[in-house]
Amino acid sequence: MSYPSPATLYRAAAVAGVGSAVVLLINAAKRAEVIPTTPLTQLVAPLAQILALALITGLYLAFGRRAGRFGLVAYLLNAFALVTLVGVEFVINLVFAELPTSTIEALRDGPLGIALTVASISFLIGTIAFAVAMIRTREVPAMPLAIYAMGAVPVSFRAFVPEVALDLGLLALAVGAGWLGAWFYQRAAAITTPANTPFTLTPSASHAA
Repeated sequence: MSYPSPATLYRAAAVAGVGSAVVLLINAAKRAEVIPTTPLTQLVAPLAQILALALITGLYLAFGRRAGRFGLVAYLLNAFALVTLVGVEFVINLVFAELPTSTIEALRDGPLGIALTVASISFLIGTIAFAVAMIRTREVPAMPLAIYAMGAVPVSFRAFVPEVALDLGLLALAVGAGWLGAWFYQRAAAITTPANTPFTLTPSASHAA
């Protein structure tokens, strides 16, 4: 059985990063009323987190393991946060958009409010930790990582910051994700994958097959 090469998988993750950037730009433009809010823009909003998860997974497999246990914990925390944010985006764009303000406030006062807070804090900590872990490898450019991490701050505190700050945060996330995706795509073919990784069969496994 043939498997996709590491370069192919890394390129797929890189393209996902660029796709995440595009969706983040759409989200920012929608909130700034540069483009209208439509059922389509509401539906695509959660794709930003889904595609970002593919990007960070590719980066971790290519570089993050060199950051040791800290890199693994940072990746897992960031991945958990992105998964929870998918649910948050569905709630905000597909549920809150159809409810009156009084109902939204009542929902935020209950368990949903706690869940939203946990998701936001997890995203902030996970994003910063992952950026630091990648910088520690000295193989991923620090500037897009820093921009991406800075963008996570106003997004995580979206309930407490002005709308313009949230828009700038989304823009920063888009720039960081797009930059990382483009850089990762260019580097994909040159990345050396260590032996005994998910991309490489061990001799015993090959023999057994």
